[in-house]
Amino acid sequence: MEQILPTVQTAKDLGLLEEEFEKVREILGRDPNFTELCIFSVMWSEHCSYKNSITWLKKLPKDSERMLAKAGEENAGLVDIGDGLACSFKIESHNHPSAIEPYQGAATGVGGINRDIFTMGARPIAQLNSLRFGDIKNERTQWLLRGVVKGIGDYGNAFGIPTVGGELFFDPCYQVNPLVNAFSAGIVETDKVASATSHGVGNPVFIVGSATGKDGIHGAAFASKDITEDSIEDLPAVQVGDPFQEKLLLEASLEVIASGHVIGIQDMGAAGIICSTSEMSAKGEHGMDIWLDKVPLRQSDMLAWEILLSESQERMLIVVEQGSEEAVKAIFDKWDLQCEQIGVVTDTKRLVFHQQGEVVADVPADDLVLGGGAPVYQREYREPAYYQEHQKFNIDNVPQPDDYAEVAKFLLSHPNIASKQWVSEQYDSMIGTGTTTTNSPSDAGVVRIKGTDKAIAVTVDCNARYVHANPEVGCAIAVAEAARNIVCAGSEAVAVTNCLNFGNPYDPEVYWQFVESIKGMKRACEKLGTPVTGGNVSFYNQSSDGGAVFPTPTIGMLGILEDYRQQMTLAFRQEGDLIYLLGKPTNDIACSEYLYSFHEIKQSPAPYFDLEQEYQLHQTVRELIKQKLAISAHDVSDGGLFIALAESAMVNNLGFSVQTISGIRKDAFLFGEGQGRVVVSVDFSQKEIFEDFLIKRDTTFLQIGSVQSADFVVDDQQLVSSLAGKELYDTSLAHFLTK
Repeated sequence: MEQILPTVQTAKDLGLLEEEFEKVREILGRDPNFTELCIFSVMWSEHCSYKNSITWLKKLPKDSERMLAKAGEENAGLVDIGDGLACSFKIESHNHPSAIEPYQGAATGVGGINRDIFTMGARPIAQLNSLRFGDIKNERTQWLLRGVVKGIGDYGNAFGIPTVGGELFFDPCYQVNPLVNAFSAGIVETDKVASATSHGVGNPVFIVGSATGKDGIHGAAFASKDITEDSIEDLPAVQVGDPFQEKLLLEASLEVIASGHVIGIQDMGAAGIICSTSEMSAKGEHGMDIWLDKVPLRQSDMLAWEILLSESQERMLIVVEQGSEEAVKAIFDKWDLQCEQIGVVTDTKRLVFHQQGEVVADVPADDLVLGGGAPVYQREYREPAYYQEHQKFNIDNVPQPDDYAEVAKFLLSHPNIASKQWVSEQYDSMIGTGTTTTNSPSDAGVVRIKGTDKAIAVTVDCNARYVHANPEVGCAIAVAEAARNIVCAGSEAVAVTNCLNFGNPYDPEVYWQFVESIKGMKRACEKLGTPVTGGNVSFYNQSSDGGAVFPTPTIGMLGILEDYRQQMTLAFRQEGDLIYLLGKPTNDIACSEYLYSFHEIKQSPAPYFDLEQEYQLHQTVRELIKQKLAISAHDVSDGGLFIALAESAMVNNLGFSVQTISGIRKDAFLFGEGQGRVVVSVDFSQKEIFEDFLIKRDTTFLQIGSVQSADFVVDDQQLVSSLAGKELYDTSLAHFLTK
C-alpha cells in the first residue's frame, strides 16, 4: 500500500463530495490509498453510477413479452424478434470528448457503442447518430462538425457497419457543448447470447485486444463535469480509436462466445479495467484477484491507478471456464490479437489488485456499482421562470407572411431542415447489403436480417426545442415521433433506448427539466407499448459561462418488420395519386421552425399533442400499410406539412398541388408542427376503399391535393411557382433540397 494517504481535498480534486469520501472510509473501514480513492472517484462519477438520475430512471417501463434483457441488466438491451433471434440495441453519448477533440471523440463513441452490442454476442448490422451543434456560421462549429462527421464516417466505414439514418440539428445553445449520440443495433440467436458476468472460483480472467495506454484516463470523470476554458487540459481524457483493430476484436469475440468457453464478457469503455472487473464481479456475486503486471501496456511507466482507469479502446475483459485457456488463446491468436490472463475469479466478492508483489488496492466490488453501494441522490428541482413566459404566447400576435414562397424557400434552405446529404454521403449506408432504405427512403432506417424475411426499423428522434418549452410534453413527443417514424416505415414499434442529455444536475432548474422529461417518456412509452431497454444519462452539458444546452432526451427506437417487403416508402410515386392528411390539423405554430427561425420568436409552448390521438393514428397507419391501401407514408414533423410534402415529392422529382382549409391560418396549416399527423398518397382507384377504411376507424382525414409532375421550370430565384389563393402549385424540389 502507498504510505501517503489522500485527504478530503484530494477526494474533492478527484470529483468526490466530502460526504462521499467519508462513505469510502466507512466501506473500507480505514483510509483509502490513492489508487483506491481513484477507483471510487471514477466508479461513483455520474457517468458510471447514475447517482443523480437512477431514482427517476427506475420509474420508466421496462417490461414486455419481448424483453430478454431489461435496462441495466446487460451491456445493451435485448429484444426477442421471433424465430429464435433477438436484437440488441443501445444509444450512448460521447459529448465531452467530442467538444475537445471532435474526430477521436466521435470515432471512439462509434467504437464503444458497437462493442456494447457485440459483447452481447450480437453482430452489429446498423448504426445511427444524433448530432447537435451551435451556429453553423461559426468557425468553431464548422471545425467541430467536420471533425465529428469525419470521425463517425472513418470509424464506422472501416469497421464495416452501415449508417442508416440519424439527425443533425443546430442551435446556439449547443455552441460550447455539442452533442454526439451514437446508436447501434445487432442480431444474435437467442441461445447464443453472452452476459457481462463473472463466477466460478478459479476461472481465469483475460484481457483481450489492444494494449493499455494513458489515453482516456479519468474519461468518466471528465464526462461528469462542466466544460470550461480549461477543459483543453483534459485532452488526455479523450480516447484514440482503431476501427481495424475493432473489426478483428468483433470477429474474435463472436467466435470465442460461440465456442461455449465464455462465462462472461464486457467491453472496457468508461473507467476501463476497474469498471469491467467491478461490474462483472458484482453481477456474478464473486470477486477477482488481478495482477496488473500482466496487463499489456503501451508505456512501461504506468502506475496502478493509471492502468485501472485507462480508457484505451478496443479492449475486452473475458472470464472463461478453467481448462479452456489454450483454446481461447488460439482463437485470439488466429485473429492476431493479444490475449493475456491477468487474474482469477474468487469467492471473496472483493477486487484485489496486485502490482510488483504488493496489494495496491483492495475494494468490495458491490460497493462500487450502480445498485450496490454507490451513492444515490434525489436532487432539488424547481420550475424555471422561463416556463411560464413560454405559456403566454398568443398566435394572434404573430403576423401572417405576405409572401409564402419566401417562407417556403427559407425553411427548405434552413440547416435544420435542408437535405443532410452532404453529411450522409460521408457514411457508408450500403455495406453489408442489408439496407433497404438507401434507394427507397422511409421515415426510419430499414435493414434486412440475412437468412430471413425479417427486417428491423430503427430511428433516433428528439426536438429539443419542444423539450425546452415543456419537458414533459416535449419528451413524450420525442417518443411519439420516433414511433410514428417506425410505423410510417411499415414496422411495429417495440422498444426504446435513450440518451438523456442535460446540463448540471445540481442546478434545480436543469434537474426539473430532467424529472419532467422522465415523466413524459414514461407516459408515452407506456401508452405506445415501447419499454425502455437502457441507454445513458449525460449530465454536465453546460459551460461555465454559456449555460446549459436545451434538454435533449434523444430517443432511439426499434421496430420489427416480419416481412421486409412490407416496408413503406415516404416517396410519392406518380402523377395523379391523391394526397391525404391523416390526423387533426390545428391552428398552431408554437415552437415551430417557422416561428423560431423565420419570425425569431423564441418563447412559445410545445406544439399541439394528444397522446391518445397519436396512438390511434399509429394503429390506423399500420393497418393501412398492411392492407396495401397507401402508396407512401411520411410523418409531419419539423417544418410542418409543406416540408413533409416537399420531402415526399423530391425523391422521384415530382411536384404536388394542395389546398389549404378554412378555419385555420394558412401559415399554421402549412408550417405549423402540431403533432399526430401523417401524409399519405393513394392510388385514385383506391379512393373509396381508402376513405371507407378511415371512416370505419374514426380517423380524422382530409384529401388535400394530388401528386403533380415536375415539368414546371424553376431557377435559383424562384422556388415555388405559385402560392396565389389557397394553392401550392407544382414544384420542382429536388435541386433545392439537395443543396
